[in-house]
Amino acid sequence: MSVELIRLVETIQRDKNVDKHLLLDAIKSALTTAARKHYPDVEPELIQVDINAETGDILTTKDGEVVKESDFGRIAAQTAKQVIIQKIREAERDSQFGEFQDRQGELISGTVQRIEGGVVMVNMGKSDGILPKSEQIPGESFDIGKPVRAVITEVKKAGQRVKIVLSRRHPDFVRRLFEREIPEISEGVISIRGLSREAGFRSKVAVSSLDNKIDAVGACVGVRGTRIKNIVDELGGERIDIVRWNESLQVLIPNALQPAEIEEVMLCHLLGRAVVLVRDDQLSLAIGRKGQNVRLATKLVGWDIEIRTAEELDGDIEKAVAAFTKIPGVEIELAERLVEQGILGYDDLSVMEVDSLVSTIEGLTEEMAEHLIQTAETFSEGGAQVASNEAGAEGEAEEELSESSADELAEQPALESTESSGTVSSDD
Repeated sequence: MSVELIRLVETIQRDKNVDKHLLLDAIKSALTTAARKHYPDVEPELIQVDINAETGDILTTKDGEVVKESDFGRIAAQTAKQVIIQKIREAERDSQFGEFQDRQGELISGTVQRIEGGVVMVNMGKSDGILPKSEQIPGESFDIGKPVRAVITEVKKAGQRVKIVLSRRHPDFVRRLFEREIPEISEGVISIRGLSREAGFRSKVAVSSLDNKIDAVGACVGVRGTRIKNIVDELGGERIDIVRWNESLQVLIPNALQPAEIEEVMLCHLLGRAVVLVRDDQLSLAIGRKGQNVRLATKLVGWDIEIRTAEELDGDIEKAVAAFTKIPGVEIELAERLVEQGILGYDDLSVMEVDSLVSTIEGLTEEMAEHLIQTAETFSEGGAQVASNEAGAEGEAEEELSESSADELAEQPALESTESSGTVSSDD
């Protein structure tokens, strides 16, 4: 019995990846429960069970007297069996949870086991993963028995089981594919500095190289585009823009907005926004279909990006100066200084911090800064209310509406111009 017990424990340990001592503790607990159930008249603390971890020998005592496990009877044995099964399942769940919790964000390969209501169950060997419909690439389909790749995004305990949630939609899926297909990235020679994605449509990946002799963009594309093609195929044809990273936002932002040609980048550090000037014929290209290009570029660089033509920006500046001079005590010189910092409307001014304004706008006192912010909040809220009240009115003069709504404006310029280079798309 002792030899068989050790062999059984070692088999479960190997197959279920459950610690040997946890299994022996489970058996000990089960036998103790069975013994106490068989001897209900004996004080529970007088019944003891010990198991030798090396030999598997079991010693059960009742008030110091040795008893045989075979004397416990069928009901007690069945109880012991149920306790052992429960303990093993708990130990297996805890072991599986610990293993996969440390693997979140990792790329895994599995096989489609079954599909239920659009949810794909993936066999990953000793464990199963769940690929919800919401974590699948739009439009893709799966066949039972076919291989599938995904990243682990969530691991949590669910009763006696561990729920492992997979994703093919998460940006990390693209990141892991790059690491798999491009040796320079897995080796650390090339770094992925930023990544933004709209799954099934387009991704932007910003890369840089630690070795000046290695072209990061070229290495990611591969000879005749072979490397990037493998990634695009895995993503079902999703477009990938490989962007050359630069620490200067004035270079990075134009890179991120390519293939559009950028005239100038103006930064507003107070608001974390960039106004990008383009020619009229580049406006739609910079914005992208349904705003996708500028939206992905914004996520990639971490700054709000507003696309404007020079004519539009001149109009915004003129309106902003006129709006600020309506604030009591604000002369045109102060209004122009506010605009120079990219503050182009009451909404922008109302979210500013007093300290930031005082340290940035020359000659501005704390009292005046507080006055500007409070007045901007009042004008902004009042303008929104007036606009709401008059939305359905007919025959109102456009000029009157403009005054009451306090000229809602959104973008801010700053001071610097840019040169751009450095994006390759998977479509190129």
